Order: sequence, then C-alpha cells, then structure tokens
Amino acid sequence: MSSTSPRLLRAGIAALLGIGAVLVSVPFIWMISGSLKPESEVLDIPPTLWPRELTWDNYVQLFTQLDFGVYLGNSLMVVVLSFVGLLLRAMTGYGFAKFRFPGKGPLYGVVLATMMIPDQVTMIPTYLILNQLGLTNTIPGIVLPGLVSAFNVFLFRQFFTTIPDEMLEAARLDGAGELRIFLQVVLPVSGPILAIQAILTFIASWNSFLWPLIVATDQDRYTLPVGLALLEGQYSSNYGVLMAGAAVMVLPVLVVFVFCQRYVVRGFMMSGLK
Repeated sequence: MSSTSPRLLRAGIAALLGIGAVLVSVPFIWMISGSLKPESEVLDIPPTLWPRELTWDNYVQLFTQLDFGVYLGNSLMVVVLSFVGLLLRAMTGYGFAKFRFPGKGPLYGVVLATMMIPDQVTMIPTYLILNQLGLTNTIPGIVLPGLVSAFNVFLFRQFFTTIPDEMLEAARLDGAGELRIFLQVVLPVSGPILAIQAILTFIASWNSFLWPLIVATDQDRYTLPVGLALLEGQYSSNYGVLMAGAAVMVLPVLVVFVFCQRYVVRGFMMSGLK
C-alpha cells in the first residue's frame, strides 16, 4: 500500500462528512432564512437561500400579535423549576451508591425496571393523581412528573461509585454530617455529571410537548412546543411566522449543544457508558 493511500482515505472521509454536514444543515439554514423573509418571498420560485429583502416583521408579529411571549415565559419557568430535580436525583443516586440499608438491591432493581416502562403508559395515572391534588393546568403540574427519573438516578449512581470511600470517611472523622459531606465534598467533585444532567434537563424540559399538552387546558399555560403546534394550525399559510416560531424554539437548544457538547461526552464516559 502506498503512503498516499491513508491520506486519500482521510480526505475521502472528510469529504463525506462535509457533505453530510451540509445536507443536515440545509433545513436549519432554510428555516432561519425563511424567518427573515417577507411573506411574499417565502414561496418564491425559484427559491432564494438568503432573503433579498431582510425583515424582522415575522418575529415582531410573533411576540406582539400572538402569545409567543407567554409561551416563552412558561417554558423558561418549566426549565428553571426542572433544575430542582437535579438535587433530588443527585441525592437519590448518592444514597444508592454510598449507603447500605435493607432492601437496597431490590429497590434499585425496581428503579431500573421503570426504565423499561414507556412514559405514555404512566401518563393517565399521573394525570389522575395531579387532578386529585388540583395541580392540572398549572406549571408545577407540568414539572413534577419529570423531576426524578430512573435514567438520571442511574447516571448519578454510576458516577458516585467512582468517588473513593476514604474521602467520605475522612470527612466523617472530621465531624462533618452526611448533608454537609454531600453538599461540600461530593457535589464539588461532581462537575461532569452535574453538567450533563443540567444539559439533558434543559433539553428535555424545553422540548417537552405531549405532557404539557395534556396537563395545560388554558393557552396561558402552554409551553413553546405546544404554542408552536397551535401556531401551525392558526397560521398554516404564513410560513414566515411559522419559521420564526421554529427558530425561537430551536436556537436555545442549538446554542446549548454547541457550547456544551464536550461536557455531554465527558459525563457519559465518566458515568461508565460507552
């Protein structure tokens, strides 16, 4: 084999990856471009990749004439409240990783077994429970079912098993209580898993559609995905406004992924997942 073969292979792979990246990016670029076009230009034949007449009217209409500002505020509240679950998941994972108590093994097995149950199966009983508590059509009712999940507990537990027991014993010998050990010893060294959990929590709560659609009955409780679906029904012919709404929905997730993807990879690797 000649010395140029590996270089040609790498060049071919790079070219294929570049082509794939372009093809994947075209719909997103088209969405951003369409959101900045006037309505008369969105459906032009032949189409234009970049608007001939740049306008922000679609975004202005989105937040002044529609309720997209309300939907955005609801989604932000859901995201903020969902971060409370980070502490609950961390405490649960820490308990399974570092404490010994009767029934620990079977209980952890039950937690893992719930990962095999589709979320759609538990939606009806969860809705009935929240209805009895008077939490339907409320932001807490949207947030509560997702505060703790078996997968997130599993990730925390896998990470906390890598923390040396000697470090915790040294803290106990110094007189630190269990809560202080967790807050001042365990959490400060848990940056990678906290980062990945924060990213996954943000993406899941920001993109959640089905559960908010079920729980929220008033439009002033709709989140962005539900509001975007409502917008698609009301403005099915105004593609510029639809693309502006989709851009508002997608851009935060894209920004978070671009700047935090290395934390996602590192967190999965340190949690024992390949």
